Amino acid sequence: MARAGLTPERVTITGAELADEVGFDRMTMSQVARRLGVKDASLYSHVRSLEDLRGRVALLAADEKTIRIAEATAGRAGKDALVAFANAWREYAHTHPGRYTATQTQIRIDPELAAAAPGPRRAVELTYGMLRGYGLAEPDLTDAVRLLRSTFHGFVALEGAGGFAHARSPQDSWARTLDALHGLLEHWPPSREGGSS
Repeated sequence: MARAGLTPERVTITGAELADEVGFDRMTMSQVARRLGVKDASLYSHVRSLEDLRGRVALLAADEKTIRIAEATAGRAGKDALVAFANAWREYAHTHPGRYTATQTQIRIDPELAAAAPGPRRAVELTYGMLRGYGLAEPDLTDAVRLLRSTFHGFVALEGAGGFAHARSPQDSWARTLDALHGLLEHWPPSREGGSS
């Protein structure tokens, strides 16, 4: 018998908690059901499949991460905004590794759920808004967004995998990385029209 109060939201939160504990790719419906004290079949009244649950966890995580970044960057501009943005991103990855992985994984998400979720859309708005503070316009804005996402994700992925074995503190390297990104964004090279993509 299903525990009272079982809802899609509760199943999603439980899935997110498990993803942080065991890894997003290792989360199973059986684990979620055990955590909730129900039979596996009971979950299918609330989520259609493991893929559906993973999509819901990804949207939850995107919302959470975006809220943290929005709060961190509110009222800031230039380097202060960049550093606050980056630190909120990295902190979320450290605190919620499974959920963070969900935000960086290609998942087929129910279009209705995706349309109703503000996180991904708001994340784009926040990123582009911060970069406009550096005077960038298209196509440079998109290029800069890709640079930041690649840098932040690459750093936290390597850090999470224990990839920084050098004696120098990763925090020191992170701070210098942000210094370098700020300098690059302030002196962004002019676009080359007609260049290959």
